[in-house]
Amino acid sequence: MKPSKQNRREFLEKVTLGVAGAGAAASGNLLTAHPAPPANGEMPYRSLGRSGEEVSLLGLGGFNIGIQADEQESIRIIRTAIDNGVNFLDNAWDYNGGASEIRMGKALRDGYRKKAFLMTKIDGQAKDIAARQIDECLQRLQTDTIDLMQFHEIIRFEYPDLIFGPGGAIEAMLAAKKAGKIRYIGFTGHKDPDIHLKMLATASQHDFTFDAVQMPLNVMDMHFKSFAHKVVPVLVKQGIGVLGMKSMGAGVILKSNTVTPTECLHYAMNLPTSVVINGCESLERLEQGLHAARTFRPLTQAELDALSARTAAAGRDGKFERFKTSEDYDATSSHPEWRG
Repeated sequence: MKPSKQNRREFLEKVTLGVAGAGAAASGNLLTAHPAPPANGEMPYRSLGRSGEEVSLLGLGGFNIGIQADEQESIRIIRTAIDNGVNFLDNAWDYNGGASEIRMGKALRDGYRKKAFLMTKIDGQAKDIAARQIDECLQRLQTDTIDLMQFHEIIRFEYPDLIFGPGGAIEAMLAAKKAGKIRYIGFTGHKDPDIHLKMLATASQHDFTFDAVQMPLNVMDMHFKSFAHKVVPVLVKQGIGVLGMKSMGAGVILKSNTVTPTECLHYAMNLPTSVVINGCESLERLEQGLHAARTFRPLTQAELDALSARTAAAGRDGKFERFKTSEDYDATSSHPEWRG
C-alpha cells in the first residue's frame, strides 16, 4: 500500500532533520541535525551507529573497482580515494569472481590498510560455507582482520531463518569475531524493506543486534517499497549504522531525466546515513563522488519537496529500481551453491 501524501510529507520533514546516531536514539529522538560540514571542503565523517567508528560520508563501492581492463587502474582508483579522505571500502566475496577483493588487497599494501575501514560480504548462509568464504576474503584482501563483515543479498524471506537456524552462518560469523578475524557484523539487501525488518526481528529473537545494515537509498525509493521510510528509523532507534547504496541505481535512475548525479548523492547523504557507498569505475566518477561529499549541505524542506515532486511519477512503480522488481541483480539466487 502506498503511503498517503500526508505520511510522505511527514517523512520528508523528518529527512530534513538529517543524520542520526546512537546518541540520538539514547535521547529518544530518532533523527538529529547534521553535524556542521567541514569549512575547508574536506571529506566529512560520521559515526557508524553505536560502534564509535568514524567513517567517511562517501564510501567506495567494491564491484566497480574490479571491472577495469588493467588492475593497476583499479589500484589507482582505490588509493586515490583513500588519499582524498575516503576510508570506507566496500567489497564482496563474489564480486567479479573474486577479482574485486584481490585488487583491493593489492591496493591496501604499502600502509594503505591502516587508513581504511574495510568491509566485505559473504554469501554463505550455512556455517561451513560461511566460514570458508570468510577465510577466502581474508586471504584475497591480504589482511588479518576485516572491520565489517556482512551477510550479502538478504533478498528472500526465508534467508533470516537459515542464517540464524541450527548450523546457520551466524555461528561462523560469531566464531570469526571471537577469533579476531572480523570486528563488526552486518547484512545487506536490495529487494524489499519487509525482508530487512524480518532479518532484524529474527536477530533480536536470538539476542543479537547488528552493527550495520546496507540498503538502497535513493530519490526513487521514497515512492516505492521505501527502505528510508520503513527500515532507517528502526536502525536509528537501535543505534545500527545505516549504509546507503544504489543512490543512482547503477546509472538507471539518471535515465529518468529527473535528477542529476549530485542530487542523487546529496539526497542519500541527507538521510541518517553513516556512509553512502558509490560505485566508481573511473577517476572521473570518483571525483564526482568526492565533490558531492565535500559540497554536501543539509537539504531544505523546499528542496526535498521539489525532489519528491520531480521523481514521483517515475518512482511510483519501481521502474527505475529494477533491483526491487526483477531478478536482474540477484546473483545469489542464480548461484544457490554460494549460499550452501
